[in-house]
Amino acid sequence: MMRQFMRKVYKDYGLIRLVAIAGSAGVGYQLVNNDSADRSIQVSVPALLRNTLSSPWILPDIIPNSPIPSLGNPSLSFFSVSSPPAADVNKGAISKEASESPKPCCGCLGRDTIANAAAKVGPAVVNLSVPKGFHGMTVGKSIGSGTIIDGDGTILTCAHVVVDFQGFTSSSKGKVDVTLQDGRSFEGTVVNADLHSDIAIVKINSKTPLPTAKLGCSSTLRPGDWVVAVGCPLSLQNTITAGIVSCVDRKSSDLGLGGMRREYLQTDCAINSGNSGGPLVNIDGEVIGVNIMKVLAADGLSFSVPMDSVSKILEHFKTKGRVVRPWLGLKMLDLNDMIVAQLKEKDVLFPDVTKGVLVPMVSPGSPAERAGFRPGDVVVEFEGKPVGSIKEVIEIMGDKVGRPIRVVVKRSKNTSVTLTVIPEEANPDM
Repeated sequence: MMRQFMRKVYKDYGLIRLVAIAGSAGVGYQLVNNDSADRSIQVSVPALLRNTLSSPWILPDIIPNSPIPSLGNPSLSFFSVSSPPAADVNKGAISKEASESPKPCCGCLGRDTIANAAAKVGPAVVNLSVPKGFHGMTVGKSIGSGTIIDGDGTILTCAHVVVDFQGFTSSSKGKVDVTLQDGRSFEGTVVNADLHSDIAIVKINSKTPLPTAKLGCSSTLRPGDWVVAVGCPLSLQNTITAGIVSCVDRKSSDLGLGGMRREYLQTDCAINSGNSGGPLVNIDGEVIGVNIMKVLAADGLSFSVPMDSVSKILEHFKTKGRVVRPWLGLKMLDLNDMIVAQLKEKDVLFPDVTKGVLVPMVSPGSPAERAGFRPGDVVVEFEGKPVGSIKEVIEIMGDKVGRPIRVVVKRSKNTSVTLTVIPEEANPDM
């Protein structure tokens, strides 16, 4: 039957058509040149396709761009193709160059780059499970991921995985079930949690050494950089997805989130329920973020807390036991040439500035109001340093609660005013 089929196709369509059909059907093929003028074609057909090829009316289902029907579970698709052997047609042996994977150039993404990055952090990624309670009864579990960042058993994760919005869940009492990649299980304890940043620390005790992940720097990331997300989505441990950084400073206001200002790394990595708390890793295998959320109504919109922000939170946990945030009571807006031009069109007396931070609103009764700030002020200097963005103001202010800060603002007619403000500690519920 197979020989008759081959003869018919060769007669009707020619040699090229025959090879194309064989190649698209997952068939290994080889041209053999004999000393005589006759040419023959050797075709190796995988066992899965032999019955299919014996039925000519099924042939259109396996031509190019037509996937092989899924087997068994309709939600999964299986596609396996036997590739043509990379052989020397004269010697019949695979060349050395073909058997070796090419080495990527410096700075290039090689075939092993993602795998190597995942291998470095993978053993330190854990699965977290916390019983959820309602009026003292366990009604389910919260599933998430975490990363061992210290050999003493310190695990970095998301607060919403291990605590609820009122504190530790009543049914778990701060206890967390921790499963390592190698199958070992521990009972962990929540030692710190900051609901505003959604960062928490869980501690486990082990008599044997624990794998750890290296913490990296998120400030060097650029849109387009490759990243890897590792975690336990839907309790599927050791799951790895890859993508690129879409935005390095996505603001919480862009996402419609209220409260104090926060910034996130936006990526197109696949993130699902259970990935929360897992690490976002660069191609060097360093943790540069903590996966925290995704947009449910869209694909490729995932968000992580930058590692630079997480490092500051960890330092607060270590030195103060909690995160201390100063509060001024200012609504602030970054200025650029376009915004300045628009403001000058509306008000010819707007100060002549090229950069700075605009204050559109001052909270009543706040430290800023008591210091003399007014709506329309442009902050140009903070603690003796020129500023051009809110991010710079926040970095300079740090955790200076109760300490006077000198601020220079510009007002109408280019009037410069020096103000002294004393920040208060922000309400953690804001």
